[in-house]
Amino acid sequence: METREKFLVDTNIWLERLLDQDKSEIVSKFLDLVPANQIFVSDFTVHSIGVILTILTKLKKLDILDKIVTDLFIHGQVEQITLDTIDIFDIISNIEEFNLDFDDSYQLTVSQKFDLTLITFDKDFNVKGIKKKSPEEIIQAQ
Repeated sequence: METREKFLVDTNIWLERLLDQDKSEIVSKFLDLVPANQIFVSDFTVHSIGVILTILTKLKKLDILDKIVTDLFIHGQVEQITLDTIDIFDIISNIEEFNLDFDDSYQLTVSQKFDLTLITFDKDFNVKGIKKKSPEEIIQAQ
């Protein structure tokens, strides 16, 4: 029986595509290549995207937030996952062990708890012991 690798897609990957930034086409290729049922997103990512699109960037891009929720969760097979309150202890542990900030540690803890490979452009995850790949690595492996 073939086991397919499953991925937790970090916030920076989604924002790269949603805001049509420099690596948007790479993200697009990755998303086209990987079946949606192998892609997961944390609740923290969804909330962060909402904050960034409506407050931090002053873009007020609620239409983009509506589109991503509709495309990924209503019409798509991407699953949103979350941590339990008790998992805060693992988040704290990862902050201390890997010298991460809270949001990065949250993503790492989700990826560990659900045995997912973290897909990210964030170099803070370039630490031994963290299971992560870039979209380019997934594309090149195909």
